[in-house]
Amino acid sequence: MRQIATEFRASPETIARMAGRLGRHALLYHQLNRPKTVSEPLAADSFETFESSQYYPTSFHVSAGKSSHFFYGFTDSEKRRSGTMKKKQRRKREKLELRLGRPDPRSVERDFAHLLEIVAPEPQKLELHTDEHRDYPRAARRLRHLEIAHHTISSRAARTADNPLFPINLLDLLIRHGSANHKRETIAYSKRRACAAERLMIFLVWRNWMRPYSIQRKGRTPAMRLGLIDHKVGVDELLKERYFPTRIDLPKRWEEYYAKTVVTRAIPNGRKHALKYAA
Repeated sequence: MRQIATEFRASPETIARMAGRLGRHALLYHQLNRPKTVSEPLAADSFETFESSQYYPTSFHVSAGKSSHFFYGFTDSEKRRSGTMKKKQRRKREKLELRLGRPDPRSVERDFAHLLEIVAPEPQKLELHTDEHRDYPRAARRLRHLEIAHHTISSRAARTADNPLFPINLLDLLIRHGSANHKRETIAYSKRRACAAERLMIFLVWRNWMRPYSIQRKGRTPAMRLGLIDHKVGVDELLKERYFPTRIDLPKRWEEYYAKTVVTRAIPNGRKHALKYAA
Protein backbone atom coordinates (compact mmCIF):
# COMPACT_ATOMS: atom_id res chain seq x y z
CA MET A 1 0.00 0.00 0.00
CA ARG A 2 2.84 2.38 0.86
CA GLN A 3 4.45 1.64 -2.50
CA ILE A 4 1.21 2.51 -4.34
CA ALA A 5 0.81 5.74 -2.36
CA THR A 6 4.39 6.71 -3.17
CA GLU A 7 3.93 5.92 -6.84
CA PHE A 8 0.84 8.13 -7.19
CA ARG A 9 1.93 10.91 -4.86
CA ALA A 10 1.48 14.31 -6.52
CA SER A 11 4.15 16.97 -6.32
CA PRO A 12 3.36 20.39 -4.81
CA GLU A 13 3.67 21.89 -8.31
CA THR A 14 1.05 19.47 -9.66
CA ILE A 15 -1.34 20.25 -6.81
CA ALA A 16 -0.88 23.99 -7.33
CA ARG A 17 -1.48 23.61 -11.06
CA MET A 18 -4.66 21.60 -10.52
CA ALA A 19 -5.89 24.09 -7.91
CA GLY A 20 -5.34 26.91 -10.39
CA ARG A 21 -7.25 25.07 -13.09
CA LEU A 22 -10.12 24.39 -10.69
CA GLY A 23 -10.13 28.07 -9.69
CA ARG A 24 -10.43 29.15 -13.33
CA HIS A 25 -13.24 26.65 -13.87
CA ALA A 26 -15.02 27.98 -10.79
CA LEU A 27 -14.65 31.55 -12.08
CA LEU A 28 -16.31 30.67 -15.40
CA TYR A 29 -19.03 28.62 -13.64
CA HIS A 30 -19.89 31.52 -11.34
CA GLN A 31 -19.92 34.06 -14.17
CA LEU A 32 -22.23 31.84 -16.22
CA ASN A 33 -24.75 31.23 -13.43
CA ARG A 34 -24.67 34.32 -11.21
CA PRO A 35 -27.44 36.97 -11.36
CA LYS A 36 -26.63 40.20 -13.21
CA THR A 37 -29.01 42.28 -11.10
CA VAL A 38 -29.13 42.46 -7.30
CA SER A 39 -32.63 41.84 -5.94
CA GLU A 40 -31.76 42.26 -2.25
CA PRO A 41 -29.78 44.66 -0.04
CA LEU A 42 -26.06 44.19 -0.51
CA ALA A 43 -23.43 44.09 2.25
CA ALA A 44 -19.81 44.74 1.29
CA ASP A 45 -16.48 45.08 3.07
CA SER A 46 -12.78 44.24 2.77
CA PHE A 47 -10.66 41.74 4.63
CA GLU A 48 -6.92 42.16 5.02
CA THR A 49 -4.34 39.59 4.05
CA PHE A 50 -0.92 39.68 2.37
CA GLU A 51 1.05 38.14 -0.49
CA SER A 52 4.69 37.02 -0.52
CA SER A 53 5.44 38.72 2.81
CA GLN A 54 3.87 41.15 5.26
CA TYR A 55 5.53 44.01 3.35
CA TYR A 56 2.90 43.45 0.64
CA PRO A 57 -0.56 43.75 2.27
CA THR A 58 -3.62 43.01 0.19
CA SER A 59 -7.30 43.87 0.65
CA PHE A 60 -9.91 41.57 -0.85
CA HIS A 61 -13.19 43.42 -1.32
CA VAL A 62 -16.15 41.06 -0.98
CA SER A 63 -19.93 41.41 -1.28
CA ALA A 64 -22.80 39.26 -0.02
CA GLY A 65 -26.59 39.39 -0.14
CA LYS A 66 -28.14 40.57 3.09
CA SER A 67 -30.99 38.02 2.91
CA SER A 68 -29.57 35.10 0.93
CA HIS A 69 -25.90 35.41 2.02
CA PHE A 70 -25.01 34.78 -1.63
CA PHE A 71 -21.32 35.62 -2.23
CA TYR A 72 -21.65 37.83 -5.32
CA GLY A 73 -17.99 38.41 -6.04
CA PHE A 74 -14.71 40.05 -5.09
CA THR A 75 -11.84 42.22 -6.28
CA ASP A 76 -8.50 43.00 -4.64
CA SER A 77 -6.17 45.93 -3.95
CA GLU A 78 -2.49 45.95 -3.10
CA LYS A 79 -1.67 48.28 -0.21
CA ARG A 80 1.32 49.82 1.48
CA ARG A 81 2.43 48.24 4.73
CA SER A 82 1.34 50.40 7.67
CA GLY A 83 0.88 50.10 11.40
CA THR A 84 3.50 49.78 14.09
CA MET A 85 6.94 48.91 12.72
CA LYS A 86 10.45 48.85 14.13
CA LYS A 87 13.12 51.12 12.62
CA LYS A 88 14.63 48.14 10.84
CA GLN A 89 11.27 47.27 9.29
CA ARG A 90 10.71 50.87 8.14
CA ARG A 91 14.12 50.92 6.49
CA LYS A 92 13.35 47.66 4.70
CA ARG A 93 10.02 49.05 3.50
CA GLU A 94 11.78 52.13 2.12
CA LYS A 95 14.33 49.98 0.25
CA LEU A 96 11.58 47.80 -1.23
CA GLU A 97 9.57 50.84 -2.33
CA LEU A 98 12.61 52.43 -3.95
CA ARG A 99 13.25 49.25 -5.92
CA LEU A 100 9.69 48.12 -6.69
CA GLY A 101 7.55 51.23 -6.34
CA ARG A 102 4.71 52.14 -4.01
CA PRO A 103 1.10 50.92 -4.39
CA ASP A 104 -1.52 53.38 -5.62
CA PRO A 105 -3.01 55.13 -2.54
CA ARG A 106 -6.42 55.24 -4.30
CA SER A 107 -6.46 51.52 -5.10
CA VAL A 108 -9.17 50.66 -2.56
CA GLU A 109 -11.53 53.29 -4.00
CA ARG A 110 -10.87 52.12 -7.55
CA ASP A 111 -11.14 48.40 -6.91
CA PHE A 112 -14.18 48.67 -4.64
CA ALA A 113 -15.90 50.54 -7.48
CA HIS A 114 -14.89 47.69 -9.81
CA LEU A 115 -16.52 45.23 -7.41
CA LEU A 116 -19.85 47.08 -7.46
CA GLU A 117 -19.64 47.40 -11.24
CA ILE A 118 -19.13 43.64 -11.57
CA VAL A 119 -21.89 42.73 -9.11
CA ALA A 120 -24.40 45.14 -10.65
CA PRO A 121 -23.39 45.71 -14.30
CA GLU A 122 -26.86 46.85 -15.40
CA PRO A 123 -28.59 50.14 -14.42
CA GLN A 124 -30.55 49.58 -11.21
CA LYS A 125 -31.24 50.77 -7.70
CA LEU A 126 -28.88 49.29 -5.14
CA GLU A 127 -29.15 49.29 -1.35
CA LEU A 128 -25.58 49.08 -0.05
CA HIS A 129 -24.43 48.49 3.53
CA THR A 130 -20.77 49.00 4.47
CA ASP A 131 -18.69 50.14 7.42
CA GLU A 132 -17.42 53.71 7.67
CA HIS A 133 -14.36 53.31 5.42
CA ARG A 134 -13.82 56.66 3.71
CA ASP A 135 -13.10 55.19 0.27
CA TYR A 136 -16.44 53.41 -0.07
CA PRO A 137 -18.64 56.52 -0.64
CA ARG A 138 -16.15 57.82 -3.21
CA ALA A 139 -16.21 54.45 -4.96
CA ALA A 140 -20.02 54.48 -5.07
CA ARG A 141 -20.04 57.95 -6.66
CA ARG A 142 -17.91 56.66 -9.53
CA LEU A 143 -20.75 54.46 -10.80
CA ARG A 144 -23.12 56.61 -12.84
CA HIS A 145 -25.31 53.70 -13.94
CA LEU A 146 -26.32 52.81 -10.36
CA GLU A 147 -28.68 54.62 -8.02
CA ILE A 148 -27.07 53.64 -4.71
CA ALA A 149 -28.64 54.12 -1.29
CA HIS A 150 -25.52 53.81 0.86
CA HIS A 151 -25.89 53.01 4.57
CA THR A 152 -22.86 52.92 6.89
CA ILE A 153 -22.53 50.93 10.11
CA SER A 154 -19.87 51.42 12.76
CA SER A 155 -17.24 48.69 12.84
CA ARG A 156 -17.61 48.74 16.62
CA ALA A 157 -21.26 47.64 16.46
CA ALA A 158 -21.97 44.21 17.92
CA ARG A 159 -21.41 41.53 15.27
CA THR A 160 -24.71 39.78 15.84
CA ALA A 161 -27.31 38.54 13.35
CA ASP A 162 -29.13 41.86 13.75
CA ASN A 163 -26.16 43.78 12.37
CA PRO A 164 -26.72 44.71 8.68
CA LEU A 165 -23.12 43.63 8.04
CA PHE A 166 -23.69 40.15 9.51
CA PRO A 167 -23.50 38.42 6.08
CA ILE A 168 -20.06 39.96 5.47
CA ASN A 169 -18.83 39.34 9.01
CA LEU A 170 -19.87 35.69 8.66
CA LEU A 171 -18.26 35.45 5.22
CA ASP A 172 -15.00 36.85 6.56
CA LEU A 173 -15.09 34.29 9.38
CA LEU A 174 -15.69 31.40 6.97
CA ILE A 175 -12.93 32.53 4.58
CA ARG A 176 -10.37 32.74 7.37
CA HIS A 177 -11.58 29.48 8.91
CA GLY A 178 -11.49 27.53 5.65
CA SER A 179 -8.46 29.10 3.95
CA ALA A 180 -5.09 28.70 5.65
CA ASN A 181 -3.55 31.43 3.49
CA HIS A 182 -5.85 34.05 5.06
CA LYS A 183 -5.47 33.15 8.72
CA ARG A 184 -4.14 35.90 10.96
CA GLU A 185 -0.83 34.23 11.77
CA THR A 186 0.20 31.66 9.19
CA ILE A 187 3.11 30.23 7.23
CA ALA A 188 0.66 29.13 4.50
CA TYR A 189 0.26 32.63 3.06
CA SER A 190 -0.15 33.10 -0.69
CA LYS A 191 3.00 33.91 -2.61
CA ARG A 192 0.95 35.74 -5.29
CA ARG A 193 -2.47 37.28 -4.94
CA ALA A 194 -3.33 35.96 -8.41
CA CYS A 195 -3.16 32.49 -6.87
CA ALA A 196 -5.09 33.69 -3.82
CA ALA A 197 -7.87 34.85 -6.18
CA GLU A 198 -8.07 31.38 -7.74
CA ARG A 199 -8.43 29.79 -4.32
CA LEU A 200 -11.02 32.36 -3.24
CA MET A 201 -13.09 31.64 -6.36
CA ILE A 202 -13.15 27.94 -5.44
CA PHE A 203 -14.40 28.95 -1.99
CA LEU A 204 -17.02 31.24 -3.59
CA VAL A 205 -18.53 28.43 -5.67
CA TRP A 206 -18.46 26.03 -2.72
CA ARG A 207 -20.12 28.63 -0.48
CA ASN A 208 -22.82 29.61 -2.97
CA TRP A 209 -23.76 26.40 -4.71
CA MET A 210 -22.57 23.46 -2.59
CA ARG A 211 -22.56 24.34 1.11
CA PRO A 212 -25.86 24.59 3.04
CA TYR A 213 -26.47 28.02 4.51
CA SER A 214 -26.61 26.31 7.91
CA ILE A 215 -24.56 23.16 8.44
CA GLN A 216 -26.50 22.27 11.60
CA ARG A 217 -29.91 22.64 9.95
CA LYS A 218 -28.71 21.22 6.63
CA GLY A 219 -30.85 23.71 4.76
CA ARG A 220 -30.65 25.35 1.36
CA THR A 221 -27.54 26.86 -0.17
CA PRO A 222 -27.30 30.64 -0.74
CA ALA A 223 -27.97 30.05 -4.46
CA MET A 224 -31.14 28.13 -3.55
CA ARG A 225 -32.22 30.89 -1.16
CA LEU A 226 -31.78 33.38 -4.01
CA GLY A 227 -33.87 31.22 -6.35
CA LEU A 228 -31.07 30.48 -8.84
CA ILE A 229 -31.30 26.69 -8.48
CA ASP A 230 -33.47 24.13 -6.69
CA HIS A 231 -30.80 21.75 -5.42
CA LYS A 232 -27.29 21.59 -4.02
CA VAL A 233 -24.60 21.23 -6.65
CA GLY A 234 -22.36 18.19 -6.32
CA VAL A 235 -18.81 17.75 -7.56
CA ASP A 236 -19.93 15.65 -10.53
CA GLU A 237 -22.39 18.33 -11.64
CA LEU A 238 -19.85 21.12 -11.16
CA LEU A 239 -17.24 19.36 -13.30
CA LYS A 240 -19.46 17.68 -15.87
CA GLU A 241 -18.95 20.39 -18.49
CA ARG A 242 -15.83 22.23 -19.61
CA TYR A 243 -16.01 26.01 -19.95
CA PHE A 244 -13.96 28.30 -22.15
CA PRO A 245 -13.29 32.03 -21.65
CA THR A 246 -13.88 32.66 -25.36
CA ARG A 247 -17.52 31.62 -24.88
CA ILE A 248 -18.22 33.37 -21.56
CA ASP A 249 -17.82 37.13 -21.22
CA LEU A 250 -15.80 37.97 -18.11
CA PRO A 251 -15.55 41.42 -16.51
CA LYS A 252 -12.16 42.99 -17.13
CA ARG A 253 -10.96 42.52 -13.54
CA TRP A 254 -11.93 38.86 -13.61
CA GLU A 255 -10.19 38.43 -16.97
CA GLU A 256 -7.01 39.42 -15.11
CA TYR A 257 -7.67 36.71 -12.53
CA TYR A 258 -8.27 34.12 -15.24
CA ALA A 259 -5.08 35.01 -17.11
CA LYS A 260 -3.11 35.50 -13.85
CA THR A 261 -1.89 38.90 -15.06
CA VAL A 262 -2.29 40.45 -11.58
CA VAL A 263 1.30 41.38 -10.75
CA THR A 264 2.92 40.71 -7.39
CA ARG A 265 5.67 43.29 -6.86
CA ALA A 266 7.96 40.79 -5.17
CA ILE A 267 7.52 38.31 -8.06
CA PRO A 268 7.10 40.52 -11.15
CA ASN A 269 7.76 37.65 -13.57
CA GLY A 270 5.23 35.23 -12.11
CA ARG A 271 3.80 32.61 -14.44
CA LYS A 272 0.69 33.68 -16.39
CA HIS A 273 -2.00 31.42 -17.79
CA ALA A 274 -1.37 31.37 -21.53
CA LEU A 275 -2.32 27.81 -22.51
CA LYS A 276 -4.43 27.66 -25.65
CA TYR A 277 -6.51 24.56 -24.96
CA ALA A 278 -6.78 24.35 -21.17
CA ALA A 279 -9.70 26.03 -19.46
